Amino acid sequence: MPARHPHTDAPRTEQAFVRLAATPAGREHDVLVEELVEAWLPMAHRLATRFRGKGENLEDLKQVAALGLLKAIERYAPERGAFEAYAVPTITGELRRHFRDHGWDVRVPRRVQDLRNKVRAARRDLLDAPGHCQEPDLADIAAKAGLTLDEARDGMEALESYNSLSLDAEYGTHHRGFTLADTLGRSDGAYELINDREAAKQGIKQLAERERTILYLRYFEDLSQLRIAEKVGLSQMQVSRLIARSCAQVREHATRDSVERRLTA
Repeated sequence: MPARHPHTDAPRTEQAFVRLAATPAGREHDVLVEELVEAWLPMAHRLATRFRGKGENLEDLKQVAALGLLKAIERYAPERGAFEAYAVPTITGELRRHFRDHGWDVRVPRRVQDLRNKVRAARRDLLDAPGHCQEPDLADIAAKAGLTLDEARDGMEALESYNSLSLDAEYGTHHRGFTLADTLGRSDGAYELINDREAAKQGIKQLAERERTILYLRYFEDLSQLRIAEKVGLSQMQVSRLIARSCAQVREHATRDSVERRLTA
């Protein structure tokens, strides 16, 4: 294993990288890569710890950093200068890409993620500017980030959308509060009756006027069979039979019409 510099954990790997650059793909090449990964892995893990506390498991972040280290080793050329100066941005970039691609509770397009990053950086720069003591407006952010107003607006919306809220999140006071789920709309049960009503409407049109009147009095005026009988001059038994027969006819018409629509669809 390569020796380490005194008083630092940066290993001396210059000669190993020179040999790696001159070694073609194969077993020897793979062994050199493994040695270099092992030598520089503590640095990669140390970089990963800078990103903990952002909602991602530290062990997962260490794996991402190790992947970034492997990419840096495979792409590095000794003439680039010190390996550490090349590896740190590569590993850090891999960690940031991980958060950009996997750290969102709700997956958003890459374009929106990029807009979010630009807006966040522009907003921070404006707030840090001397003499700037208030929240910058959208036009200032857009100008600073080199974006249009619509792009800046999309970025600002994404800035607040990195984490999602639970539907059980409570608002208001403890006794008068409500959850986010309470604000969601609910399906209206009447929607399910629309098709039935339309189908029944055509069947009712096929009935005689007296039968239509009886059904109207029973189901729209909510009259009892006895009151209907008094209005139309029939017995209650006759009204009961007419209601049953009329409903059967309407149902049969609606069923037949539904079958015909499916066959012609």
